[in-house]
Amino acid sequence: MRVALVTGAARGIGAATVRHLAEDGYAVLAVDWCAGPAAAPYPMPERAELDAVAAPYPDVEAYVADVRDREAMTGAVATATARWGRLDVAVAAAAVVAGGLPLWETPADELALLWEIDAVGVWNTAAATVPAMLCGPEPSGCRFVAIASAAGRHGMFHLAAYNAVKHAVVGTVRGLAADLVGSGVTAVAVAPGATDTAMLRRTADLYDDADTADLVAHQGIRRAITPEEMAACIAFCCSPAGAVLNGSVVHADGGYPS
Repeated sequence: MRVALVTGAARGIGAATVRHLAEDGYAVLAVDWCAGPAAAPYPMPERAELDAVAAPYPDVEAYVADVRDREAMTGAVATATARWGRLDVAVAAAAVVAGGLPLWETPADELALLWEIDAVGVWNTAAATVPAMLCGPEPSGCRFVAIASAAGRHGMFHLAAYNAVKHAVVGTVRGLAADLVGSGVTAVAVAPGATDTAMLRRTADLYDDADTADLVAHQGIRRAITPEEMAACIAFCCSPAGAVLNGSVVHADGGYPS
């Protein structure tokens, strides 16, 4: 049985990825900070949401940890390897969005929150998970997948801080892939477009008189991507066949911009 650790697992792309991997026969440690409504500029998940993701699957375990805390992530890896004896896949999906102002008016605390969760969180997840993959029984089948964004390639109006942290995710993955050359473990970034999640709805709220349809209109497919579609893409990246994507950015953005 292959074993995966997924952050940001309580909802959205992270939750869909947990479900997809579980249905593919993976054991999964589903990790989320479960910080509740007041922890970020829009409501974050609570523990009940994470438990609901895990509940249908006997080999999915809900685990509360904050990706900003490297020791907490090391503890999550220890839990996974103690239960299942190995770790083959890590999906760093935990992220928040904030913005709505030009760069020079963006509050320092907003930039700090995005940096610590969206960028440092990916770094911490990699630092905790990759050593377990390298010393596991089958490094050549191990995959690290980070969720970036179309904002990691394109400038987004009044989202300069979010642009910065998603570019950092891409850079982290490319540097990690270089460090892993010859090990068999690979790293890839997946860059979604507008996906039907709470994050998309929050992004629309940052603009006056906008809704999610306005954001979706910039995608060639002219509709929101579903979390399940993103999960299917991520699952391929997690598979042994996903080795060919090492060091790449998979632009699963529905043809953005169009």
